[in-house]
Amino acid sequence: MADFANRLLEKSRKKNSVLVVGLDPDISKFPGSLLPARPEGEQVQEAIIRFNRMVIDNIAGYAVAVKPQLAFYEVFGSRGIKALEDTVSYARDSGLLVIADAKRNDVGFVSEAYAEAFLGKGPLSADAVTVNPFLGSDGMVPFIEKAAEESRGVFFLVKTSNPSSGEIQDLATDSGRPVYERVAGLINKNLSAYEPGSEGYYFAGAVVGATYPREARLLREMLPQCILLVPGFGAQNADASRLSVYFDREGSGAVVNSSRNIIYSYLSGDRDKEKADEEEASRCIERAAEEARNRLNAIRFG
Repeated sequence: MADFANRLLEKSRKKNSVLVVGLDPDISKFPGSLLPARPEGEQVQEAIIRFNRMVIDNIAGYAVAVKPQLAFYEVFGSRGIKALEDTVSYARDSGLLVIADAKRNDVGFVSEAYAEAFLGKGPLSADAVTVNPFLGSDGMVPFIEKAAEESRGVFFLVKTSNPSSGEIQDLATDSGRPVYERVAGLINKNLSAYEPGSEGYYFAGAVVGATYPREARLLREMLPQCILLVPGFGAQNADASRLSVYFDREGSGAVVNSSRNIIYSYLSGDRDKEKADEEEASRCIERAAEEARNRLNAIRFG
């Protein structure tokens, strides 16, 4: 299997896209035709599967990857996990990479178990996983080792898109540099034993929010061979015109996630979910994905 970064960049070139679509299934927003009035158990599982398949079918031509956020599946227990397993399989069959937005971490054998769950050969295994680096190198290395072994990817949280991220991530360390720069340094340090792929990028990258372009400019310089996963494009009102700093000189080296603005685009304006059928929702989702892809291309090649 080719290196994760190579697979991602090759898919990006073939599709002329850097779009990642978040699969965050909120059943309260599903088209009324997908669910009975009071869904339970298996009905919820089947509704999530149908919804995700509908989304995947309509974004596959415009996106390079999907990013299921695990909380939206775990909340339904085993039924939600079964829906996630189906989603991972269906997305891959549709030509999309899968980034598990799990934000896991621990140390020792627990971290190794998390890495095996999301980067190994099990039913939840994705092409890449998001990881919280707060426990330091002890929690980062098991994911890096498993990703290298299985030709998969890791995205470490570095500067997240939420408004309060600075409460911790901007704190000055003993060197006087903020925490997010220290994390970037740890990524470089722990990748030093590996070679980047033939495309020039490592299999491990960084999550850098679209809401912080000033910090992203510095992090792009600090992590020149790491792909950036950029959340916050769309619903979090990031200034899209400033996203160019996330990409390298060729307009590559980053992928940008959009979730709600695409998968619930059929609820915009005066539309009501109870009146939206799957056919109308499909049209809206496809149009939103195409518009997002085109908008990002205009930014990175503008």
